[in-house]
Amino acid sequence: MVSAENDNVRYEPEEKPPLPVTLGSGLQAAIVIIAPVVLTVVIVARIADQPDSYITWGVFAALVVSGLTTILQAVRVGRVGAGHVLIMGTSGAFIAVCVAALVEGGPTMMASLIIVSSLFQFALASRLSLLRRIFTPVVSGTVILLIAATVMPIVFDTMMAVPEDTATEAAPIAAAVTLVVVGALVLRGPPAWRLWAPLIGIAAGCAAGAPFGLYDVGQVADAAWVGVSVGAFPGIDVTPGIDFWALLPAFVVVTIVGAVETIGDSIAIQGVSRRRPRATDFRVVQGALNADGVGNFLSGILGTLPNTTYSSSVPIAEVTGIGARRVGVVIGVTFIVVAFFPKVAALVIAIPGPVAGAYLTVLIALLFVQGMQLIVRDGLDHRKAAVVGVSFWVGTGFQNQWIFPDLIEGGFLEVLLGNGMTAGTIVAVIMVAFLELTSSRRSQLNVALDSKAHAALEQFLRTFAARARWDDASTERLTSAGEETLAILVQETEGGDEGTSRRLAVRARMDGRKAEMEFVTVLEGENMEDRLSYLRELPAVPDEHEVSFRLLWHYASDVGHQKYHGLDIVTVTVEARPEPTR
Repeated sequence: MVSAENDNVRYEPEEKPPLPVTLGSGLQAAIVIIAPVVLTVVIVARIADQPDSYITWGVFAALVVSGLTTILQAVRVGRVGAGHVLIMGTSGAFIAVCVAALVEGGPTMMASLIIVSSLFQFALASRLSLLRRIFTPVVSGTVILLIAATVMPIVFDTMMAVPEDTATEAAPIAAAVTLVVVGALVLRGPPAWRLWAPLIGIAAGCAAGAPFGLYDVGQVADAAWVGVSVGAFPGIDVTPGIDFWALLPAFVVVTIVGAVETIGDSIAIQGVSRRRPRATDFRVVQGALNADGVGNFLSGILGTLPNTTYSSSVPIAEVTGIGARRVGVVIGVTFIVVAFFPKVAALVIAIPGPVAGAYLTVLIALLFVQGMQLIVRDGLDHRKAAVVGVSFWVGTGFQNQWIFPDLIEGGFLEVLLGNGMTAGTIVAVIMVAFLELTSSRRSQLNVALDSKAHAALEQFLRTFAARARWDDASTERLTSAGEETLAILVQETEGGDEGTSRRLAVRARMDGRKAEMEFVTVLEGENMEDRLSYLRELPAVPDEHEVSFRLLWHYASDVGHQKYHGLDIVTVTVEARPEPTR
């Protein structure tokens, strides 16, 4: 159920912070994210031995696409975008496959692969409700844990990355100052100071490292003020060859794994952006996936690396307490402006590694906890614990080359299993799919959604309970929960379009001593799970519209409501009466 109110949230998505707060929060978030957006492109291009002209274009295109899609995530256009501050940037998960594509066929083939694989994200978004039993909160939470485990070794290496002739104490001092300042502001800083924690911590770390020469002023001085290398645009390969088809499966797999990461991020950002947390709105998740797909499609068109949501969006919102959409617009606009001013990008990239690493340590630590909360909130039994534990450690093992490193070296297996997030996600999906395929068979009833369906539903549930050998008291509890759920659904459809006939599919299955009912239909009202949560905190008021909610609250052990575009799925769990002890 929904948890208690979150006092750390200062501004929710729909609210409008003062202009200085909006600009300050957006600019400092952009400063932190610009470096990885740019450096990922540079790293891939350098490994693949691409010319400087392509690197210049790739960086420019990546910043523009990241900016556009970050704005799109914030403002939401139709079914595209989350309506939350989800920062977009180049995806590190694609490094291996993009290097292979650049080496085999150059930027044009890489662009074609990215365009084709992006279509799978749109397909996943449109069919997300059908995959709800696979991409569960446990899988999404595990992916978030794996993101943290995959990124932290890189962060620690960054914390120690200094020039060879630098004093030994330079990196520890710069990192410690950054960590202490950010940590102190997050733990004990007043709300106004906590808002500026990232910028203050980075500035303090840079100041501490400056006497040791950690800040590369020369890199900033050499960068041009304004410039775009339009002539380096690579184009698209419209005549794919054998290499294209050989690499396409790897691109599709990594795209789907990246989509699972986006699912986790879009679920987590909802939890840290509201004072009063709500049940997950899967329309937000679908919108985030569509915007992610748009980002990948545009990246392919412009010949740069694919986009993804940056998981640091979640801890940044948690640290600052700001989830206002306007901040996302500021971040996106900043990316686009910086794309046309290389010197500004150089200014951000020059932030010393120990400073960036220390700050990212705080963000990734908070992200790890968000993943844990997502898993625990869903309820953790022995099966889910096995999925989380095995997936996490298998992913960590492959990431650190602890598991059969010689067997996966080179070729498709290295692309598939060389990244811990990819390997762990595959394991989690396989385990959850196995649980779903081996679970008890579901009984199903299809009826018109109206008050006349009560008799058919009661007969359906009594037959189901008899098959499960439930006693009379447990059967009455089950049928009562089902009837109250139906009453709520009928109530929610009242006042809709006249003449519109709505259908209801009811599915029921046993899980040990619990019966799980799924009511699938289309509703216009608010989330039932939220309504039940609010009722728990209110005194019993004689309101006829709340009677069914209160009765359902009494009969059911758990109620979940997943809202998708064009589909609502209400899950009601009822426990049988304990068997008498002998």
